[in-house]
Amino acid sequence: MENKKTEHDNATKVCRHNIRAIHDTMDVIGGKWKISIISCLCFETMRYSELLKEIEGISGKMLSRELKDLEINGLVMRTVSNTNPISVVYELTEYGETLKDLTLTIANWGNAHREKIISEYN
Repeated sequence: MENKKTEHDNATKVCRHNIRAIHDTMDVIGGKWKISIISCLCFETMRYSELLKEIEGISGKMLSRELKDLEINGLVMRTVSNTNPISVVYELTEYGETLKDLTLTIANWGNAHREKIISEYN
């Protein structure tokens, strides 16, 4: 009986540890837009206007806020070129690149889920 309690206690500790880590992750990349921004930047460096066009439904004010937050967290780098007119581009940092697999996993799950739901209702 003691062995079962120890297994349960260990499982509870692992669960709590994982939940804490998930909350930490969601604090940084959670919300409606951050994963979309990260996903776009996984493929190429983009200008602000390109991101605004690509991410359907996001306002300019929200895009600016989310980019700044991602930059503060070390996931996105903003580069200003001294050209006329001034050019600003955004790209994932090396640290931000570590989220690439996560965004692909989320996209794959979303596509599979969409197909499942569509097939159940047709």
